[in-house]
Amino acid sequence: MPVNLSGRSFLKLLDFTPEEINYLIDLSQDFKNLKRTGTPHRYLEGKNIVLLFQKTSTRTRCSFEVAGMDLGMGVTYLDPGSSQMGKKESIEDTGRVLGRFYDGIEFRGFKQADVEELAAVSGVPVWNGLTDEFHPTQMIADMLTVKENFPQGIKGLKFVFFGDLRNNMGNSLMVVCSKLGLNFVGCGPKALMPEQSLIDTCQEIAKETGATITFTDDPKEAAKDADVLYTDIWLSMGEPDELWAKRIEELSPFRVTKELMALAHKDAIFMHCLPSFHDTNTTIGEDIAKKFGITEMEVEDEVFESKQSRVFDEAENRMHSIKAVMYATLR
Repeated sequence: MPVNLSGRSFLKLLDFTPEEINYLIDLSQDFKNLKRTGTPHRYLEGKNIVLLFQKTSTRTRCSFEVAGMDLGMGVTYLDPGSSQMGKKESIEDTGRVLGRFYDGIEFRGFKQADVEELAAVSGVPVWNGLTDEFHPTQMIADMLTVKENFPQGIKGLKFVFFGDLRNNMGNSLMVVCSKLGLNFVGCGPKALMPEQSLIDTCQEIAKETGATITFTDDPKEAAKDADVLYTDIWLSMGEPDELWAKRIEELSPFRVTKELMALAHKDAIFMHCLPSFHDTNTTIGEDIAKKFGITEMEVEDEVFESKQSRVFDEAENRMHSIKAVMYATLR
């Protein structure tokens, strides 16, 4: 039976079947081919979308704007200071108003409950551009990147995430691996484990897809024979700067290094959703170096810049995957 996602919101991958997720990945590849060949694809001409950002971003904003315009749509961007959402107007009322103006709504913010409420009241598809719990559009881009590098098939690959296992990336990667049959390994401090209820849910999904889900605080054990090594920044947007000292102490043992890459399969790849603190060429990186004496955080610069790194392919794929999600739900 053909996959039909028309009219649906895209809030978390737990809402989608493996068949539907693979459909979005394949559709992303189709759109990437169209973009690379310069083939026009203004399939949604006449529609309009709005991008609601509580958290600022480079890749998410640019991906949605370019994807929307490539598809022929009008795009409105509202930054944290450009709307009354949550201040003079509730999330519920904002959603009911914008749903009458726009054909689709993107939300990037803090609470998963907020994007869920927008979807419940707006009457149009709502897309989760990131919340504190989940980052589903990133997952489609990530799995497209993995498929590009392992054309023989991704089922059964060993996929390791290093760092804060309970952040939105740790949660989302565990979900997508369980859905698509990859063997997920979470490597981080025992104090930063995902919610047990989410682990239990993913374990049940994994029984159906043949995936495995394991956790360890031994980076060498995690990296051994890995196919994908993935990490993320140690402090999420919105968390206080006072946490840097604690996170550096907790997570420094889980930095992705060339020694860890050497333990992986010879054709293993390194991935990161960006931005990355792999050097001191940012104000935060420079400040951390002065305060704590470290010039690299979650990944060594040598790994980030290596031939095994796929971070910029992954970043480009955000645009193609977001285009696929919007087209599939709006057509």
